Amino acid sequence: MAGHGAPTTEPVDCHDLRVAVVAASWHTQVMDGLLAGAERAFRDHRVEAPVVVRVPGTFELPVVAAALADQRYDAVIALGVVIRGGTPHFDYVCNAATDGLGRVALDHQVAIGFGVLTCDNEQQALDRAGLEGSQEDKGYEAASAALLTAQTLRRVKRHTP
Repeated sequence: MAGHGAPTTEPVDCHDLRVAVVAASWHTQVMDGLLAGAERAFRDHRVEAPVVVRVPGTFELPVVAAALADQRYDAVIALGVVIRGGTPHFDYVCNAATDGLGRVALDHQVAIGFGVLTCDNEQQALDRAGLEGSQEDKGYEAASAALLTAQTLRRVKRHTP
């Protein structure tokens, strides 16, 4: 399982951050788990009133993440799932989402939580969705990473790393 070697971090107070989630709509059960994981992270980190925006699929995550970054959110968490099929579509969508979200982070200097599952089958997605019986909670991890990165960016921009 991919979680081996993950850092352990304690939640920090992020009540003063503006946070948004952009979440795909495909694979409802997995997406519900990812969103619930992000919400748990928000509670643990004391995030107040995060905004949640839904989009049709994972391909649409970067453009909406960019629009949210334009609205000066400190962190944007992107949640989606792409399950490999029998065509190259999987590769195109995964590459577009990954490249697009990376571009948003760099172009806008905003923390992006990368919670896009790229799985060979539905079981792999369910194992990472943070549901009862899942082995990992990628929604929580993506949200927590974005919040910690937003705090770091704030310190760096204030010249107090």
